Amino acid sequence: MNLQRFSTPVVASSLVLSAILFLAPTGRAQDPDQIKGTPAEPADAAEIRQQIALVEKLKDVVPDRGSALYFLAAEKQHLGETLDALKLLKQCLALREGFDPSGGPSFAGLKEQKEFQEMVETVHRDFPVVARGHLAFVTEEKDLVPEGLAYDEKQDLFYLSSLNRRKIVKIASDGKVSDFVAAERYNLLPVLGIRLDPSDGTVWANSFTDSGKTELLHFSSSGELLGRYSPKDDAKHGFNDLVVRKNGEVIVTDSLSGEVYRFDRDSQVFTPIVTNRQLSYPNGIALSGDEQQLFIADDLGVVRVDLLDKTSADVNPGPRSTLAGIDGLYWRRGGLVAVQNSIGAPRIVAFRLSPDGLRVTQTTVLENRSPLTITPTTGAIKGNDFYFIVNSQADNMNDDKVLDTTRLERVRIGVVHLP
Repeated sequence: MNLQRFSTPVVASSLVLSAILFLAPTGRAQDPDQIKGTPAEPADAAEIRQQIALVEKLKDVVPDRGSALYFLAAEKQHLGETLDALKLLKQCLALREGFDPSGGPSFAGLKEQKEFQEMVETVHRDFPVVARGHLAFVTEEKDLVPEGLAYDEKQDLFYLSSLNRRKIVKIASDGKVSDFVAAERYNLLPVLGIRLDPSDGTVWANSFTDSGKTELLHFSSSGELLGRYSPKDDAKHGFNDLVVRKNGEVIVTDSLSGEVYRFDRDSQVFTPIVTNRQLSYPNGIALSGDEQQLFIADDLGVVRVDLLDKTSADVNPGPRSTLAGIDGLYWRRGGLVAVQNSIGAPRIVAFRLSPDGLRVTQTTVLENRSPLTITPTTGAIKGNDFYFIVNSQADNMNDDKVLDTTRLERVRIGVVHLP
């Protein structure tokens, strides 16, 4: 999850959305220095500049120039460097890839500026509203703040993870919601990505806090805790999403360390997977049907790793398309289904890939600027349909806490038919 993309400026999405790491400067209260005319930098300015330096090095490496421009524009705006931000944003939107700055907090302070409004109008002409889906389920609990969703084909039910309640619920086919792992039963951290083990039907999930504490969790099909595992070092880690191979191997994205790890269940050791470039907040992850290709989403796009020969390369999104800012990522019939919630206005998209998995051959927007794309994070495929979290409310969390309890709503799960 992209915690960092939905809430107040905290580095690292740590919790599903460490949420939008880029709150517009005008959205913050002015301090005395600002009133005197000397702009004060945000508290996380040093870390933001490190992120800018990383993306500056990667912008000529990744195939999607627009992804780097958008990221840099958002970070510049976060620092209060509006002129640079607008220049970068204009260059990005001129590529007509799908970025929509009107849909997120990064550029909230620019909404009254005519130049910004004109840019948004052009984006909305190029990428109109798409509303193909409908509402599938609604929970009674308002304070879940969900992040991960997984489908159990054998039991015909969904598992939904909770950041705020630190638990996992299950949703039956008739919409009935019940606890799979009750809150406080195992004193869990906020729960994010969740996947079924194809070998035995058990459940794996990731959890972590903004402070950098993380665990990989393993539950039986009845919700009993089978194991909890953490890296054996003192570094900050944030296990976000994961996949489970048929041989039992678990692969997790670590958003805080910028790594992707294989977990060996026998030795209980996490070993990093080498990629062709440094990753910027790795998040969504997917396995091809033959389990030979691994797809890793980060701020700037998707990296494909060949698990047999251990080579890797960026997937080229092609013209007028972007693979940036993906949270949930899923394999289906030679392509990928994605929840893109860090490109401004969130959207649900299907990408058809070339046989080698290195190039997008067709991009189909399934849901865009509709009532079903409030704060989506992840989803799950059931047959030919994609179920996804509509209103995660991750933008109402910061430092692992709900900011405003009066804004909490019942969680909605949407569904859209896949092409």
